[in-house]
Amino acid sequence: MSFASLNLIPELLRAVEDQGYTEPSPIQAKAIPPILERRDIMGCAQTGTGKTAGFTLPLLQLLAPNASSSPSPARHPVRALVLTPTRELAAQVEEAVRAYGKYLPLRTAVVYGGIDIKPQIKALHAGVEIVVATPGRLLDHLQQKSINLSRVEILVLDEADRMLDMGFMPDIKRILAVLPPTRQNLLFSATFSDEIKRLADQFMHSPTMIEVARRNAPAELVSHLVYEVPAVRKHALLAHLVRSRDMQQVLVFVRMKRDANRLARLLEQDGLAATAIHSDRTQGERMQALEEFKQGKMKLLVATDIAARGLDIDQLPFVINYELPHTPEDYVHRIGRTGRAGTPGEAISLVCPDEMEYLASIEKLLKRQIPRATAPGFEREDRDQRRTGAHEQPREHRGRDAGRPPREREHREKPHAPRAPAAPAAVTGHGHFDFSKPYEPAVKDTTAPAPEHTPAAHRRKLTRPTAALLGPRPKPEE
Repeated sequence: MSFASLNLIPELLRAVEDQGYTEPSPIQAKAIPPILERRDIMGCAQTGTGKTAGFTLPLLQLLAPNASSSPSPARHPVRALVLTPTRELAAQVEEAVRAYGKYLPLRTAVVYGGIDIKPQIKALHAGVEIVVATPGRLLDHLQQKSINLSRVEILVLDEADRMLDMGFMPDIKRILAVLPPTRQNLLFSATFSDEIKRLADQFMHSPTMIEVARRNAPAELVSHLVYEVPAVRKHALLAHLVRSRDMQQVLVFVRMKRDANRLARLLEQDGLAATAIHSDRTQGERMQALEEFKQGKMKLLVATDIAARGLDIDQLPFVINYELPHTPEDYVHRIGRTGRAGTPGEAISLVCPDEMEYLASIEKLLKRQIPRATAPGFEREDRDQRRTGAHEQPREHRGRDAGRPPREREHREKPHAPRAPAAPAAVTGHGHFDFSKPYEPAVKDTTAPAPEHTPAAHRRKLTRPTAALLGPRPKPEE
């Protein structure tokens, strides 16, 4: 099958040829014809199989009859809206729209947060037919009345499951309320849960479900490998794997933003070029980090799950899960950054004893056990860890020393020099007791004055600190 057999217009066929593609992927071959028939679609396919082109090409063809080269903004109303969960994915989709639509007089704009809103307002006021946006920033434009969505004909939710899982549903409902009720709805993602399907049925019109692989399936060209290693040895094992296998481009996933920064610093201290990308960094910093990684200036990109969706990195060979995600579906999206467009990739997971439950859930989703591997110098400590168990580790290993390097912990745990045993205490009448002798009650010293008979001067001496705290005692009124 060729793209010409999908009844695409010559302008699109020419743009596809410029991109170097000759045959459509399975999701493109199955999704493009029904979209051109203006049917609602729910497209489910593995990551890296061309879902973006699967909805971008027919969208451009449906808007082509109304395309205009007039400079008047009135001739360029917003006719298509694409919503994405992350800024990086929005920028990537808008880039694809520009590439495939470069021979059509259609305008496009990308709208997301983290950057100045004024250039976006200026672009929208000039008139655009296609808007790619994140929900939060789009609501900002709606509030400022800088965008009019009353003539939208096509709505696309890219990575639809992530849109709903990330808590965007209230924002999406507010956006849906201002859209025309008669429109075409397209949902594309690598995973669809039954709950999301029921939710989509509320605003879609008899959607057609398109699945080119079993639901939640990972990319077929990705090989999986697991290293069982204690948490305190993960950093050392990661550096060892990068050096021993001469890895030149590695995407490393962690769960927390602070862990991404910390791991990137540790790798830099090891002499490995690394940078971090997460939601706390500005949009400019995130785009710079991603661009440096793509160009090879940075060997390792440490990322949170914000980078697990939609990022298209050409021929990325390695994805390493430094920490396993809490949900197995996120594992599918993480490893989907490699093994794209027919290029094989490798997904490596560093799993500590506390993460074995997450690993079991991932293997259940994959319906197979992931092969285990060992690295020289890490096998014995790994066996000792499994034998003793995490719950039997010393308290300092579980607490403040959990993230310290082994040498530093050994230094902290070095025992102090033994002290000379103290001489046995003699039995006296003032409470000292010799534990080497049988117990005998202490003889009460009848010569010591009772508390009530303590001299007044001594009592004043004892109460002086309290008086200092409370201040001078007031004189009685006369």
